[in-house]
Amino acid sequence: MIQIDLDLKVKFLRAFGDKTRVQILECIKYEEKTVSQIVDSLDGNQSNISQHLACLRGCGIIEGRQEGKYVYYGLRNQQIKELLGTFDHVLSQIQDDVACCENHIS
Repeated sequence: MIQIDLDLKVKFLRAFGDKTRVQILECIKYEEKTVSQIVDSLDGNQSNISQHLACLRGCGIIEGRQEGKYVYYGLRNQQIKELLGTFDHVLSQIQDDVACCENHIS
């Protein structure tokens, strides 16, 4: 069994703990997109989206691919895509409990 440092695991999970970052991940789950395409999809501002992209890239969750003057962002690998699917699957089973949870951190 792989032993992962608990602090490292919490740091990794924090990347998924922000609404904008999750929106970005959902936006690029099936295809790579440029910053402009992500900004348009999320109706956000470029500076904010770029900061979140840097966080996700820094954590190794996404990667950028240079093509001409554009950088295309996509999920790092199939396992990240599967993890997002697992989140959806688990949440579909417990969404009422999560919605009623009062012991959450905002």
